[in-house]
Amino acid sequence: MKYKDYYQALGVERTASPDEIKKAYRKLAHQYHPDISKDPEGEAKFKVVAEAYKTLKDPEKREEYDNLGKQPAGANFTPPPGWQQQYGADPSAFDDVDLSDLLNAFRGGGGGHGHGRAPRPAPGEDYEVGVTVTLEKIHDGGETDVTVELPELDAHGLPHRVSRTFRVTVPKGATEGQRLRLAGKGGPGRNGGKPGDLYIVLHIAPHPLYRISGRDLYLDLPLAPWEAVLGTTVEIPTLAGAVELTIKPHTLAGQQLRLGKRGLPAAGGAAGDLYAVVQIVVPAKVDAEEEALYRQLAAHATFKPRAHFGRDSK
Repeated sequence: MKYKDYYQALGVERTASPDEIKKAYRKLAHQYHPDISKDPEGEAKFKVVAEAYKTLKDPEKREEYDNLGKQPAGANFTPPPGWQQQYGADPSAFDDVDLSDLLNAFRGGGGGHGHGRAPRPAPGEDYEVGVTVTLEKIHDGGETDVTVELPELDAHGLPHRVSRTFRVTVPKGATEGQRLRLAGKGGPGRNGGKPGDLYIVLHIAPHPLYRISGRDLYLDLPLAPWEAVLGTTVEIPTLAGAVELTIKPHTLAGQQLRLGKRGLPAAGGAAGDLYAVVQIVVPAKVDAEEEALYRQLAAHATFKPRAHFGRDSK
């Protein structure tokens, strides 16, 4: 039979950690999966990667594989002594046998021969998927549907992806990057092992009005020049509904007007605040009467906005 270098197939060193092996497998399995890959040899490559991971993810199988010794990939390989006596097979008849199947047979998993130990239960993999939710959903809490593609094992034990939809509850006051655990909704277990978990990672969608800083929210508040000078009352939108805010006379651009506890709620703690950041805006167009009033104001005004530039600065 031909020797297959499983470490080379996954692109990792023989000293690679289990996490490095898993990470390499996930990347390659996604790259070559028949449902995704446009590579004409993608399916064949996917099977090689799956075969390699099937052995190297199991500590006992990996140890037995390592004990076979390192040989050039594709070199003729004779199974170790004991195979012929145990299974009554001719060593020349192994050309179509996977090394993973060979190791499985030695460990008692070779198609019901009944020799050795039964395969140990192996837990399924955990998976993580991001979902974008609105700021309103974060503020109020509530349910949202999440559709993800998750692996299932086919009749040959190889994974293929299926689409599943889960309804998850977004906690009131959840934070950016918060992980929600769906127990048992991840990858399938093997040999009776329990399934893995699915983690939903929350991402907050950009909002047209508010900026987020922790649990505080910031909102730009446009004011006309006369509103800032004379003072007024304006309506401010908040996530809990509109409120009125009094603008004091001589309010300056850039001032942050605080609306207490109008930010994002916190589980078991005080809610954040909403800050209205004053922006002085001017009309893009004025009619003749308005222009005359502005000219009259300019003629009588003593305010020098650039006085700090130097003496006699206008």
